[in-house]
Amino acid sequence: MAACASDTSRTLSCRDGHAASQLKLISIIVIFITSVVGISSPVLLSRYFQGKPAYEKTTLLIKCFAAGVILSTSLVHVLPDAFIALSDCRVSSHHPWKDYPFSGLVTMVGALLALLVDLTATSHMESQPGGGHHGQYEVVPIGAREELGGKNSISNSSKLAMDVESVAGGAESNSSGGSEEMLVRLKQRLVSQVLEIGIIFHSVIIGVTLGMSQNQCTIRPLVAALAFHQIFEGMGLGGCIAQAGFKLGTTAYMCFMFAVTTPMGIVLGMILFSVTGYDDSNPNALILEGLLGSLSSGVLIYMALVDLIALDFFHNKLMSSDSWLRKISFIALVLGSISMSILALWA
Repeated sequence: MAACASDTSRTLSCRDGHAASQLKLISIIVIFITSVVGISSPVLLSRYFQGKPAYEKTTLLIKCFAAGVILSTSLVHVLPDAFIALSDCRVSSHHPWKDYPFSGLVTMVGALLALLVDLTATSHMESQPGGGHHGQYEVVPIGAREELGGKNSISNSSKLAMDVESVAGGAESNSSGGSEEMLVRLKQRLVSQVLEIGIIFHSVIIGVTLGMSQNQCTIRPLVAALAFHQIFEGMGLGGCIAQAGFKLGTTAYMCFMFAVTTPMGIVLGMILFSVTGYDDSNPNALILEGLLGSLSSGVLIYMALVDLIALDFFHNKLMSSDSWLRKISFIALVLGSISMSILALWA
C-alpha cells in the first residue's frame, strides 16, 4: 500500500482536467487520421498492383509484415498491459486477484475461443455447396488434359479404360481445386474479420483508458506514440483485408470501423469519467482493462501464429515453390515484429 501512496503523490502534480481534455480532443483527430493512413495504405497498394505480375507476391509480403505487427501487438503491447493492470496494487491486494494469474487464464480462453470460431466457421464452409468434393465451380484444367493424353499412350488395349479413369480423375481434381480455392478465399475473409474483432477490443481498451485519464503527463507522450501504433496496427489489419479480396463496400466499412474505434473509445472514456468519476487508476477500470486486454491478446496470438504465419509459411504454394520469396517473406515478418516492438518503448 505504501507503493500505491507513493505513486499517487507522484502523479498529483500532473493531474489537470482541463489540460487533459484538450489533449484528448487533439488525440481524437490525430489518431483518426493516422488510423486511416495505416489501414488504407496496404489496401490501396494491393489495388494498385492488382492484375500485374507482382500482385500475388506483393500481397503476400504485405501480409507477412502484417503478421509480424499483429504478433508483436499481442505479445509486446496487449498482454503486458493486461498483466500490469491486474498486478496493480489496487487490484492485486484483494481477493481473488492476488490468488490466481487471471491474465494468463483469460489469454488462454481467448486463444481457445478463436480456435472454436475457426473450427466452427471452417466446418460450416466445408458443408456448403462447392465446399465438398463436388461443386458448381468445376473447370477442366489443362494439366489434367495433358495428363490424360500421356496416360492414353501407355497401352492400346486399355485405352478406353484409361480415358474414363483419367477424365474422372481430372474432373475430381478440378472440382477439388476449385473448391479448395474457394475455401482459401473464405478462410482469408474469416481471418480478417476475427482479426478485426480482436484489434477492436484492443483499440477500445486503449481509447477508454486514455479517455478516463486525467494525467496530462501520461497523455502527452501517448498521443504521439499511439499515432505510430495505429499506423502499424492498421497496416497489419489492412494487409489481411487486402489479401482477402472483399468487395469495395465491405473493405471501406472494415477500414472505417478500425479508424473510428480508438477515437470512439476516447469519447466513451471521457463520458465514463464524467458520469462515474472513475479514472484510469480506479480498481474496477483496471480489472476491466486487464480482462479485456487478456482476452484480446489470446485472440491475436492465435490469429497471428495459426491463421497468418503458419498458413502462409507452411501451406502457401507460391512460397513453397520459391525459396527467395520465402526468405524475403521471413524478413518482412521480422521487420513487422521489430517495428511494432520498438513502439513499446513509448506506448
